[in-house]
Amino acid sequence: MSSKENKNAQAAKNEAQQPQLRRRLGILNATSINMSNMIGIGPFITVPIILSTMGGPQALLAWFAGAVLAIADGLVISELGAALPGSGGTYVFLRDSYNRETWGKLMAWLFAWEFLFFGPLEIASGTVGMTQYMSYLWTGLASHPWQMKFVAAGIAIIVMVSLYRKIHDVARLMLVLWITTLVTTGWVIVTGLIHMNYHMALDFPPGAFHLNWAFLIGLGNGTIVVIYNYLGYYQVCYLGDEVKQPERTIPYAVIISILAVTVIDFLLSYSFVSVVPWRDMIRPNSFANLAVASVFMQKIYGHWAAILLTAMILFTAFASVFALMLGYSRIPYAAARDGLFFSWFEKLHPTGEFPNRSLVLVGILAAVASMFSLGEIITGLMVARILIQFVGHTIGLFVFRKTQPASRLPFKMWLYPFPAILALVGWLYIFSSSAFQPGGWKFMAYAFTTICVGICGYFVLAYKKRLWPMVPREQ
Repeated sequence: MSSKENKNAQAAKNEAQQPQLRRRLGILNATSINMSNMIGIGPFITVPIILSTMGGPQALLAWFAGAVLAIADGLVISELGAALPGSGGTYVFLRDSYNRETWGKLMAWLFAWEFLFFGPLEIASGTVGMTQYMSYLWTGLASHPWQMKFVAAGIAIIVMVSLYRKIHDVARLMLVLWITTLVTTGWVIVTGLIHMNYHMALDFPPGAFHLNWAFLIGLGNGTIVVIYNYLGYYQVCYLGDEVKQPERTIPYAVIISILAVTVIDFLLSYSFVSVVPWRDMIRPNSFANLAVASVFMQKIYGHWAAILLTAMILFTAFASVFALMLGYSRIPYAAARDGLFFSWFEKLHPTGEFPNRSLVLVGILAAVASMFSLGEIITGLMVARILIQFVGHTIGLFVFRKTQPASRLPFKMWLYPFPAILALVGWLYIFSSSAFQPGGWKFMAYAFTTICVGICGYFVLAYKKRLWPMVPREQ
């Protein structure tokens, strides 16, 4: 064997010995990761916010509007996820659907850039929500705002440390957390169905269903909060390189999780409204506004049940934060591997075979984001991601369908292109309606400023690294 052949053989051997992501997640694990993220703390902290957007229980219509949008977008995600499985999820979809040698580079960079402004915020929404319910058990915590902020930041660090292990160990732990999540929500739903007061649930204010401008804006703002509760149906796509049979597992996990969470979240909301007066829930700083689930259980079974449910909600919320940080820790890694982020983040842990450096970055940013208020966090993370992530990957599907052969689509959405068009219109509707809420212009400015700065940043990167469009494509 020649010297050159020896070198090639040794190089191949060394490459094979490098840590690599392994495909170990099946349908059950993938669905549990999605659902744990989707349920989490969301419905336990957002029902009063949703009710306040329309001033009564008619706001529960937003759950159906959100479900339609989530299912339509879920079909987009399923088709792209089956065709383009890889660590990074939407990052991969944008990079490859827009042509990874030209516009795909810009779109992928923008998503990785925008991720720094919405990913940690989404994780922080869980940690901040946890502190609200911790205040029910921890007397006096709510009266010390900065103490609550540091507790929330500490939770983010604890989750980061908990994820510092191999993916199959994480998958087993995630399954346990998911089961606990189902038990928690199941207890609330069954209790609500048994003690449901239909007259209270249907106590609509005068003019509740007048189809006017205020109704449409209120429905749009309510749907924004509802979609926050649905966020996570695409979570398994961020682990695409670790999913077994992605062309089958990803569509099943996405669709099953959306349908299941639609039923669970609506029943949770309806249970709360049928036991706790909605006027109490929308009263600022009332206990029903801050910890509606605890009030719900206390009204039915007493203080002991409220304490037990609060503890279970905290465990459920931890599962959600756990799943979020697990998936999002793969995005800087995927971008760095493509040369569109700092190369230091493309390394895997030498024995654990997971992107440890990327995980640490996400964990620290989530801890910092935990210093903001819950309202700022939810609105900020939604407006910051809609244009690049959701509108971007929906348009990307049209481009992908146009430029790629049908053989590259192992899963095809039903009734194409209607679900994709519905998703596109829905995202633009709720994004626009957010401008009409109090202080909405600040969040609009936040969204467009981060995009503009990101575009400028890409051209600086392209100039330094001689990427498209700074060099001819053939180079």
